[in-house]
Amino acid sequence: MTCSVPTERYRAQTEAGPERGTGREPHHGRRDREGYPSGVSSEQTPTTTSDDTGPRPRRLTYAAALAALEGLALVAGGVWLLVLGLAGEPDDRGQAVTGGVTLIALALLPLLAARGLFARRGWSRGPAVITQIMALPVAYNMLRSDGVAIPAGIVLAVVAVTGLVLLINPETTRALGIRGPGNAGK
Repeated sequence: MTCSVPTERYRAQTEAGPERGTGREPHHGRRDREGYPSGVSSEQTPTTTSDDTGPRPRRLTYAAALAALEGLALVAGGVWLLVLGLAGEPDDRGQAVTGGVTLIALALLPLLAARGLFARRGWSRGPAVITQIMALPVAYNMLRSDGVAIPAGIVLAVVAVTGLVLLINPETTRALGIRGPGNAGK
């Protein structure tokens, strides 16, 4: 069984246009626009623009600063583990070096998110929210440990929850040009 696509017929219909007068013009999509035979428009979807006409909202600045702070803390912890693994006497040198490199690589997410938030880029809220959500289980595990990790867990939990509140705030959402569900045409 073979299947043939009638491309010549569609090409002839689009070239002839509605002035053919046969009464059998194809009705694909809207008649007032040219487009593909399937009715798909060649127009590009308009992008969401951020509201960067005025000063940056304080909540957005604070959220960006918290994301940058988390990124810098991850870099500092990664460098510390890396130096300890290379110059010190760790239990397992390979594990310390791998942990340090991993922390430095993980720091890219909040640092890029902070840069995007400072520049009012709508894409940056997603990585920033992911960073805060990832910080919550880490804070929980730090709170369940003993010693100096408990105060660090408290600080991390407060920073993560504060960051989430700042990022989902309507003022921040408007400043980044993010439209919610049902607001695509507004």
